[in-house]
Amino acid sequence: MNIVYGLTQPDDGKILIDDTEIAVRSPRDAINAGIGMVHQHFMLVPVFTVAENLVLGNEPIRGPGFLDHAAARRRVVELSERYGLAVDPDARVEDLPVGVQQRAEILKALLRDADVLILDEPTAVLTPQEIDDLLAVMRTLRAAGKSIVFITHKLKEVKAAADTITVLRRGRVIGTTTGDASEADLASMMVGRTVVLRVDKRPAKPGPAVLSIRSLTVRDDQNLPRVDDLSLEVRAGEIVAVAGVEGNGQTELAETLVGVRRPSAGSIQVDGRELAGRSPREILRAGVAYVPEDRQRDGLISTFSVADNLVLDQYDVPPFASGPAIKRAAVRSNGDELVASFDIRTTSVDTPAGTLSGGNQQKVVLARELSRTVRLMVASQPTRGVDVGSTESIHRRLVEARDDGVAVLIVSSELDEVLALADRIAVMYRGRLVGVLGSGASRDELGLMMAGVDPEQARAESEAHPSEVSQVGNGEEFGEPERSS
Repeated sequence: MNIVYGLTQPDDGKILIDDTEIAVRSPRDAINAGIGMVHQHFMLVPVFTVAENLVLGNEPIRGPGFLDHAAARRRVVELSERYGLAVDPDARVEDLPVGVQQRAEILKALLRDADVLILDEPTAVLTPQEIDDLLAVMRTLRAAGKSIVFITHKLKEVKAAADTITVLRRGRVIGTTTGDASEADLASMMVGRTVVLRVDKRPAKPGPAVLSIRSLTVRDDQNLPRVDDLSLEVRAGEIVAVAGVEGNGQTELAETLVGVRRPSAGSIQVDGRELAGRSPREILRAGVAYVPEDRQRDGLISTFSVADNLVLDQYDVPPFASGPAIKRAAVRSNGDELVASFDIRTTSVDTPAGTLSGGNQQKVVLARELSRTVRLMVASQPTRGVDVGSTESIHRRLVEARDDGVAVLIVSSELDEVLALADRIAVMYRGRLVGVLGSGASRDELGLMMAGVDPEQARAESEAHPSEVSQVGNGEEFGEPERSS
């Protein structure tokens, strides 16, 4: 899609619009050809109003070079009414919920007369209720004659939205089918083999609390609370998932638990030992394992070999070190063992970790963290950018860790993953804990709580008005193709 939109140049091939070949050397060429793209990470100026953002680069002018605010506003109002995309043209973007920001992005493309609209992972930051709104908008656009390319890794949304479905694997078209295809068939096309789309786990048998968080507050560089007076426990032998729309403090919580950030106040104890403010090395040595949300930036050294990455947090202790010297034979032997045990697909343990697929990179991180004695596992977005086959393997390993008595804390924005894995679910909104639910919680109830609705009201509303996506399947499937898919 970056090629279609002119952000990347192709080596070969053609792009045709209405059977006419076009040359797309830049986004302006794409826009002129009637192609619009809404990126996964919105391309809006936060301090501008909606109207100012929408006309940016195509501003109506009055007098000697002044922006005609009234004309810009009229354009937005007219377009909003035509397509049913309600948005306040005078609102500053930074003050809008992400669902409304996304509407502004779609309007920006439509304002430039886009007939082909590319939506790149448009639901990644939306609640189930906002996803329903987006699907309604897509149907309105389809009825108006627009063509929509909908890129998503969520099989339920594919089923709910698509007229035709094309599956890519490693950059190649595997096949095209209709919206009647089953989720299992789509997953098999993505991975190239049969995939079990359920997490097989027995009921948890939780023991005493391993992780105890009390009144934890974490502030950002502007001294604003990103985690606000949060208290939570995770017991041995259970999986607690922290759910929430991205940007509500989950990342800061995970990073504080492992020492990457320092708390402003509060207590973090693991097996009764206070770890708040300790260094990452001290926390890891206290029996905490960590799978970061960005494996390439924080989980691996991409130019190091697979074997070296598998000992990053133990390279200086026996059996991998003798004094200041690293014992290369022990490092390699450990690499061979973990590659086999975790089914890491690599030609050699000497292969640079950065050359592996996303799923295999994540397996390297998980194998390293679970290869030592662990009391607490903190896994942030454990299956992001991972194919459904690797997701199946990662989920199985997390459940096995739970069954071995490890306390597992998962931070995930994937509701299907949360519902499939969690024994208890803690919902965060704007840095605060909205509530903690059992594993029987509904997708709609969680979605409302992720928008800040209190648990009792969320339960009542979810029972009265179930969302559309929640009615596709039963909430137990999971899976995410790699980014090229």
